[in-house]
Amino acid sequence: MGIGTWFGQNILTKPEFFVGLLVFAGYLFLGKKVYEAVGGFIKATVGYMILNVGAGGLVTTFRPILAALKTKFELNAAVIDPYFGLQAVDEAIKNIIEQDPSKSNLAASVMMALLIGFVINIILVLFRKFTKVRTLFITGHIMQQQASTASWMIFFLFPQFQNITGVALIGIFAGIYWAVGSNLSVEPTQRLTENAGFAIGHQQMFAIWVADKLAPKIGNPKKKLDDLKLPKWLSMLHDDIIATGLIMIVFFGIIMWVLGPEFFTAKFGKCVIENGVQTCPVINPHGVAAGAFDPKKLSFGTYIVSTTLLFAVYLTILKTGVRMFVSELTVSFQGISNKILPGSLPAVDCAASYGFGSPSAVLFGFLIGTIAQFISIAGLLIFKSPVFIITGFVPVFFDNATIAVYADKRGGARAAFILSALSGVLQVLCGAVAVALFQLKGGWHGNIDQSTVWLAQGFVMKYLGIIGYILVIAAMLIIPQIQYAKSKNKEQYYEGTVDLEEN
Repeated sequence: MGIGTWFGQNILTKPEFFVGLLVFAGYLFLGKKVYEAVGGFIKATVGYMILNVGAGGLVTTFRPILAALKTKFELNAAVIDPYFGLQAVDEAIKNIIEQDPSKSNLAASVMMALLIGFVINIILVLFRKFTKVRTLFITGHIMQQQASTASWMIFFLFPQFQNITGVALIGIFAGIYWAVGSNLSVEPTQRLTENAGFAIGHQQMFAIWVADKLAPKIGNPKKKLDDLKLPKWLSMLHDDIIATGLIMIVFFGIIMWVLGPEFFTAKFGKCVIENGVQTCPVINPHGVAAGAFDPKKLSFGTYIVSTTLLFAVYLTILKTGVRMFVSELTVSFQGISNKILPGSLPAVDCAASYGFGSPSAVLFGFLIGTIAQFISIAGLLIFKSPVFIITGFVPVFFDNATIAVYADKRGGARAAFILSALSGVLQVLCGAVAVALFQLKGGWHGNIDQSTVWLAQGFVMKYLGIIGYILVIAAMLIIPQIQYAKSKNKEQYYEGTVDLEEN
């Protein structure tokens, strides 16, 4: 195994270790003792792992519930969720290899493109005086998802480049998107966090910038979600744990009740081993693999309450992890910024923003975005769309919650409502267009940037060919130049800070 492959598989796509090593190196560059750097590594790594436990718990617990609607009602639909998108891309690339075995090297295309993209991002930051890029995208698992989707976009739109040239095109596209998108999120995130020293490296970076610009124009920052006056009997909803628990009991409780207990009982019977081979008979094809619900031990109503309250549990865990790793990363990254990549900022998971702003915004954005998605899906049914969409948990939660956090900061409750709803609508309608354009079966990436920015770029490349690709790359590279040209304080731009008095 080559060093690059090892680094990609063991560090770059394991963000907890990547962040931990950045913290370790940063503290050493700051002149800290080795034991202090080791302590920072452990605390940052554990903090990110705690965040992953919270985020992973939300995804693994609630994504199957939404996806089960597809099975329950026998819908021929695409799920807008990056994990379903990954599966769809994997199947599509396997199909290419089956049709032409000489292209078997495409199986490793995603990892190669990821490494190329990461190097491109570093180069753009190193030459920031010319590129105006200040951010290093370090959210490895998101990079893997986006490199996967970008791989299919390029291979599908340019079948003549289903080779190493195509892998290079993918890496360049992804790396520039990571650099430019995260660079757009600098000022919005610094305003939100009061110059905490990080940007966002996720799936809604362009959307964050749009929310930051539109929110003051459509809302009132003095009327935030936390300022909403509720009747006395509802005042307890200002506590985000209580609000999350109660609302999720109602929201997911209804969905689970509609699905019925058979969807939550064991899929497999008792496994047996014969001749060294383990087999597990399928006893309930609709059930979940873990078989969390056992009707002999628990009533279905109790199981619903227990499961839905996990939303509040995992969200609290996620926020705890955010506080731990962000506090270490923002201090230690100053060492890297001073010694290796002067003036750079780390671009991290969008969940890092949830520790700032209104505690209510995360839940609010998720709910409004979900309702908007359901209404949009109903619209697809009513107007007999040839492509049908199923809500995926990752986009509907992480995109809309993040947008609401930023929108509430700059435009209050009204902006959070409008922009979260708009995001939900675009995720569904543009997601349906993306499924048709890229002809993926069963799933599409689904996040707001991929369903808007990447969709538009896909159309340009489809109809203009390689010239369209060049135009897309050039357009992205121009964005930081425009940001810099419009900045009032050029020195402050390179520092990546904002004037909080104007916030």
